[in-house]
Amino acid sequence: MSQTLSPISEERFRTLLKSHGLKVTPQRLAVHNAMLSLVHASAEAVSDFIASTGEKRIAVSTVYNILNHMASLGIYHRRLSADTTLYFDAVPINHIHLYNYVSNEFRDIQDPDLLASIEETIKRHRYRGLKVERVEVNVICHPSRRKKQKQI
Repeated sequence: MSQTLSPISEERFRTLLKSHGLKVTPQRLAVHNAMLSLVHASAEAVSDFIASTGEKRIAVSTVYNILNHMASLGIYHRRLSADTTLYFDAVPINHIHLYNYVSNEFRDIQDPDLLASIEETIKRHRYRGLKVERVEVNVICHPSRRKKQKQI
């Protein structure tokens, strides 16, 4: 049975914070609620989203610190875009991404069998001085263009 690719609920987020000895602050909740909507976002995008909801404005640096702390706890994952912007992924389970390098957008792909096959293949090899901890798959894409059919 495969897990669904969805961010953790606010209730679960609250539980995780408490289990790590962290307070459930309005800023952390605002960031997480933004991530529930955005799923893949930079600190700037999260800050803009929070501001657009009419909630109290949170500095981008504070948003970044919250996102980075949550990533270090495994609640979010870090993703680097082609323009070197750090994005955060609110889906905590390992999965495949389609990354559009033109728009810097990530799209989740749920294919646990493909991911397991790639992980198995990579982990079979030995890399001197390194031990594979986790395999992340980002498929680099660009927008497709459909050719218009000529009318006769």
